Amino acid sequence: MGEKSAPLLAVLQLLRKYNLKGTEEILRKEASLGDVEFESLDLPEVELASILTTHHTESDPYTYELAYDSLKKFVENSLDMYKYELSTLLYPVFVHMYLILILYDHNEHAYKFFERFAADQEDYYQEDLKRLSLVKNKDQIKGNELAEIYSSNKFEVQLSRDASSQLKRFLHEQKNSSVVINIINNHIQIEVHDGPGRTQSQVRAVAGGILGEAARNENRAKVFYGLLKEPDIQVLPAPVEDEDDIEETPDKPKKKKAKKDNIFMKKPKSDPNAPPNDRIPLPELKENDKIEKGKAIREAAKRVQLGPETLPSICFYTLLNSGNTALCADICDDSTLLAVGFNNSNIKVWTLTTARLRGMKSADKLQEIDRDAGDVLVRMMEEKDRDTSRTLFGHSGPVYKVGFDPFKTMLLSCSEDDTIRLWSLQCWTCLVVYRGHVWPVWDVRWSPHGYYFVSSSHDRTARLWATDHHEPLRVFAGHLSDVDCVQFHPNSNYIATGSSDRTVRVWDCLTGVQVRIMTGHKSTIYTLAFSVCGRWLASGGGGGEVLVFDLSSGAPAAAAPPCHSAPVHALAFSRDGTILSSGSLDCNIKLWDFTAITEEATGEEPGVNTSTLKEDKFLLRSFSTKNSPIKSLHFTRRNLLLAVGTYEGSS
Repeated sequence: MGEKSAPLLAVLQLLRKYNLKGTEEILRKEASLGDVEFESLDLPEVELASILTTHHTESDPYTYELAYDSLKKFVENSLDMYKYELSTLLYPVFVHMYLILILYDHNEHAYKFFERFAADQEDYYQEDLKRLSLVKNKDQIKGNELAEIYSSNKFEVQLSRDASSQLKRFLHEQKNSSVVINIINNHIQIEVHDGPGRTQSQVRAVAGGILGEAARNENRAKVFYGLLKEPDIQVLPAPVEDEDDIEETPDKPKKKKAKKDNIFMKKPKSDPNAPPNDRIPLPELKENDKIEKGKAIREAAKRVQLGPETLPSICFYTLLNSGNTALCADICDDSTLLAVGFNNSNIKVWTLTTARLRGMKSADKLQEIDRDAGDVLVRMMEEKDRDTSRTLFGHSGPVYKVGFDPFKTMLLSCSEDDTIRLWSLQCWTCLVVYRGHVWPVWDVRWSPHGYYFVSSSHDRTARLWATDHHEPLRVFAGHLSDVDCVQFHPNSNYIATGSSDRTVRVWDCLTGVQVRIMTGHKSTIYTLAFSVCGRWLASGGGGGEVLVFDLSSGAPAAAAPPCHSAPVHALAFSRDGTILSSGSLDCNIKLWDFTAITEEATGEEPGVNTSTLKEDKFLLRSFSTKNSPIKSLHFTRRNLLLAVGTYEGSS
């Protein structure tokens, strides 16, 4: 190959990088580069004459504007049974036309093209387009996060078979369709499904992801969403001070006691959708943990059954004089401790009962303790050093999330300093600093069975850890942007992640493989919550929306138009799974009839329809605070709803 071909090869490499195969093939033929192999372009139903003029039409900047305008009019004039699915093509075609115009140095035409058609795109893509508009020349494509995502990934579009035929017919008959065909072949993955075209609400329910909808084969893996069989725990009779039954007649206490004994004696039924108990190794319960489990079972016997007629009472904890400094909050499982993380890198733990927090004895006094004593932990605590709160120091940046372990012995925290810290709630000191993420860590969550925990970060990954390992056991990579929130499944076999790429993904802790990808959010996802039964996953987004997904199919079971006027940062299910509560920065708490939502979802054919989370249909009640955005929601074992917020003063 001669020296004259070297510049052309450089151009070809650049074109190949951005998958412009049609132009690449023409240039190869014209330059007679017979010894260079390129992939063939698979064009549907296009005449040879149009292929031979591909490079001429693509180098003409006016062609793009005409081609896009024709495509847009074709979609708008289509029948409703095709229109809404075909409309999902407009955004990716628009984006790639803009990038190709920039790549060909038609910058002025690119700006005019952008100004003419950008406002026509869906409202949930407008923020992305603002970021994409920062690309003013081809040298800036590589440094732009969105431009790189679109250049190296295919946008997923699902069409009915009839809609696909309509599109092919249009492209075959249209004069300047080669540029659209090239973009579809190289940058869009069209998946054809049988059956009628979807309605506008059905299309909108799953739209919004940076790369469009989830491919159907992404959600075919089996997910064991059932609950593990709990170990047999001998429940001791409740102490006298725990009994709050009023003895009106001698017979009454006996009947109630017999009822409680029956509850304790019931053996849990095996769940056909549950994973084997030994699928992942879980820690054995210690004696103190068994005692705590026994207390939880006794309290569950006194639980109030919630529903539309019996809504929970709400106890709201307001953090005064904190303003915007308190970033996160968590309440432990037995509802006796509250932890709050601040932007000055401190963590504060309060007791929510009359029992005060005890400190540990000095080193000299600890030497005098009999280590073989059965109550050695009690003896280690200082009798006089008691207070209503404790402050933990160690992080060097804002603390974004705190979380109590299931047995109230340890606390996890994550920070902008890229670290996760494990704190002892007995000696009130940091035990371990976990380093693995290279960017700020946004969220950290315990496994419901303890021992394991999971974190998510700005580095686009989530990581699975164990308390006795300083390195992560699994790294879950696949999101296209920040992983903003994470949550463990009740059976500890799966984790869910929510991201700024507007997708929710579910990962298998055993294999590290992604088993579900779910779309429908139109903004960043800030919080996740699994239902008590493990089948449903609720998510809250930055646009104030709440979505519910069915893990068995990966399809949205219920989609909400923005029911809050600000980002949703807290979700919690009641202990019996009948009520879903959502808390937002708009200072509102909303209670949803989750039983009705799931009944309507299970009555429909999976993936065909989606319930709308209408306020007049499923909303049971809304509660407003004076001016305190909601940071955390927590149901006690008896189904009292606890909420935490920061008072921000009068506006």
